[in-house]
Amino acid sequence: MRKKAVSPAHRRAVAQELVKHEACSQRAACRILRLARSTFRYRGRAPTPREEQLRKRLLELSTEHPRYGYRRIAALLRREGWRVGKRHIQRLRRDEGLRVPPTKRKVIRRGISTGLPTTATHRNHVWTWDFIADATVRGGALKMLTILDEYTRECLQIITARRLTSQDVLDALFTLFINRGVPEYIRSDNGPEFTAKAVRKWLGKLGVGTLFIEPGSPWENGYIESFNGKMRDELLDREIFTTLDEAKVLIGQWKREYNQVRPHSALGYRPPAPEAIFSMVTT
Repeated sequence: MRKKAVSPAHRRAVAQELVKHEACSQRAACRILRLARSTFRYRGRAPTPREEQLRKRLLELSTEHPRYGYRRIAALLRREGWRVGKRHIQRLRRDEGLRVPPTKRKVIRRGISTGLPTTATHRNHVWTWDFIADATVRGGALKMLTILDEYTRECLQIITARRLTSQDVLDALFTLFINRGVPEYIRSDNGPEFTAKAVRKWLGKLGVGTLFIEPGSPWENGYIESFNGKMRDELLDREIFTTLDEAKVLIGQWKREYNQVRPHSALGYRPPAPEAIFSMVTT
C-alpha cells in the first residue's frame, strides 16, 4: 500500500506540540521528524496589501464559481492580470478552507397535487396519462402519450409522434375535452410535460384537479402502467414499425380493438367500450 506523504507544515505542527508539552527538545523533535530547524523556527510575515487584494479577489471568484477548482480559479486570475501559479492559488484556497463541494444528488421535481388521491367512482371522474416509448426499424424514436379513464378503463387517446412536448399534451387534451367532456381529476407521474406550469395553469382554469404520484412510485398510477404493459406485450413487442405513419395506423387499430373487442378481466371480461363495436368485428 502506498504511504501518504506528510507535509512539512504538518511535521512542524507535530514538532511544536512535542516541544510545547516538553516531550523532547527542539533538536530531538526535528531529528525524529526529519524537519529542518529553520523550518521549525519559521514565522510567516504579515501579508502585503497586494496579497490581501489577491485573497479578496480569490474569495469573490470562488463564491461566483463554486464548482471551479484551484486550476480554473488561477486561470481566471491570470486572465485578469494577476501573476500567480496554480500551486499558489491551491495554498491560498486551502488556507481559506475552500474546496469544490461534492456533487449533490439531483432533486426530483415534483408536481403539486390539487386534491387528495382519488379513486374513480364514475365516468370522467379521474383520467390518467403517461408516456411510452418505442422506435422504428431504423432507430427513429417513437413516443406515445396514452390517456385512460380509470373508471371505465377505456383508452381515450394515444398520440404518437417522434417527440412530444407540453404543448402537444395541451392539444391532445383540448380535443378530448371537446369530444368527451372535462374530467374532475387527471393523475400522472412527475414528468416535465405534466408538471409544466402552462399545463397546470390551463387545467386549473378549467377546474380540473391534478393528482401527482410520489416520485419513483409507479404503482400509484397502476391503471395506466397496466395499460402500457398490455400495449407493450400485445403490440409494441410483436410489431416492427418501418415508418411513423405505419406506427400510427397499427397503434390506432390496436386501440380500437382494446376498447371494443378485447375482454377486460376487471370488467367481467367485457370490453371497456362495447357500445361502439368496431364494424369489422360485427361483420
